[in-house]
Amino acid sequence: MLRAILGVVAGIITGSFCIWGVETVNHLLHPYPADMKANDIEAFKSYIENLPFLGKFMVIVGYALGALVSGFISTKIARNGKPTAAIICGLIFLSFTIYNMMVLPTPIWFWVLGILVWGLVLAGYKLASTKK
Repeated sequence: MLRAILGVVAGIITGSFCIWGVETVNHLLHPYPADMKANDIEAFKSYIENLPFLGKFMVIVGYALGALVSGFISTKIARNGKPTAAIICGLIFLSFTIYNMMVLPTPIWFWVLGILVWGLVLAGYKLASTKK
């Protein structure tokens, strides 16, 4: 049980780092407006709304990488042969993703991919479960 809990925590941490890394690259490619203040939610919504397709798609790529890695790491650490830790990671990330999509202006394709991509935690689980 303790290994499963540690697996979920490690999966969330590593998945978050993956998402952060991809989004950091994305912000280098599509920087915030120079006059935007960090706590101005309306300016951030405007930034998201005007972000080109590639900028929005890179967020999905970050989610995909985060899902795959969190599923893999959580399964490796849990070492119980069950997908439970990976699924819990996916559900936690999915809930944050849905919240973000409700708060920010995102197109319908982003909603579809933003929800489906978290199924990749099961691919991470499968990769971690394969025997050599």
